[in-house]
Amino acid sequence: MEAFQQTPSSVKPKRPKIGAKSPQDLIFDTFVYVFIGIVTIATLYPFLNVLAISFNDSVDTVRGGISIFPRQFTLENYKLIFSYEGLITGFKISVLRTLIGTLAGLVSGSMVAYTLARREFQGRRFVSVFLAITMYVSGGLIPGFILIKNLDLINTFAVYILPGLVSAFNIFIIRSFIDGIPYALQESAKLDGANDFTIYWRVILPLTKPALATVALFLAVGQWNSWFDTYLYNGSNDSLTTLQYELMKVLQSTTTNSNNIRGENMSQLMSQVSPDAVKMAITIIATVPILIVYPFLQKYFVKGMTLGAVKS
Repeated sequence: MEAFQQTPSSVKPKRPKIGAKSPQDLIFDTFVYVFIGIVTIATLYPFLNVLAISFNDSVDTVRGGISIFPRQFTLENYKLIFSYEGLITGFKISVLRTLIGTLAGLVSGSMVAYTLARREFQGRRFVSVFLAITMYVSGGLIPGFILIKNLDLINTFAVYILPGLVSAFNIFIIRSFIDGIPYALQESAKLDGANDFTIYWRVILPLTKPALATVALFLAVGQWNSWFDTYLYNGSNDSLTTLQYELMKVLQSTTTNSNNIRGENMSQLMSQVSPDAVKMAITIIATVPILIVYPFLQKYFVKGMTLGAVKS
């Protein structure tokens, strides 16, 4: 009789295991993973396709149908490009202008941004409006060329650095980040006897690393990929040529069969390759250095863009 006198409360219900997912959660997770996989494939496929074509035989490339693996592996496309004698000089100048231009742009942009962020600076509204206007209105190509010529910057290395020394867009990114830093830190530094430069160097710069990394990436990519200023101002000076400009001339020679590049046997080598294969190899050469730098700045880049976007 005691067995039949047990109350329902004495029977403990089964509890779900910790970490167990419901069928709805499993379906949702599966959908998310499939979607992310599709997006990843769609993102990586173009780059892998370019890489495969750059390592594929030029004659075979004309047939088409290459996916992410080269059908007939060869290094001739890269041998052709690296056999061009102007490439080494262009690479050195491109690296030098990228390093100097990025560093100079960071220092000048951060100084202007720090000045505009100071509350006691009476003209900061006027200067901000003036800088914003320059983002939408420019003098144009011909007035810019006349200005560079009157400043005696043609056929000089300084023409790569000075025109882009101050960028309104970069200044606003850094200023927005500085506005989010508590102003009490600057006031405390002043009470300790720090001057404006000491506050800028020891307080502001260490706290604005995400914004500086974001701007540094913008500046580095712009300097590395730039070739039109070389064409305008230093096209006749072989000692100041850049990598992108030399690659452009190689690509132009493969597509038009012109002989506007230096080298004894370059015209014969050009006839042995297809323009598509050389074009893809040039794309890889121009892209890989930035891809190497980007992972080191990615975490700062995301944080800097996020915080800079939410500030007024």
